Amino acid sequence: MLNQVMDFAGEVLPGSCAVPPYSEAAFLTELGDRLRSSRIRCDLSRRELARRSGISERYIAQIEAGKGNVSIVLLLRLASAI
Repeated sequence: MLNQVMDFAGEVLPGSCAVPPYSEAAFLTELGDRLRSSRIRCDLSRRELARRSGISERYIAQIEAGKGNVSIVLLLRLASAI
């Protein structure tokens, strides 16, 4: 999974040759889909992920729906919890 993140980051970071393939809305939708699939693959409920990450269930639901604008720190907390 780290390799996927590194590949994606290489595409969208300043100074890279690639043009970002996503609009912000599409990016947030994709992020939400990936969070949900990772959570399910790890057999975690939203409640358990909320408990482990310190992020509310409601906000996790918003992120999974592609409606939450997530900070890097919250992404780190979610990744660590999963």
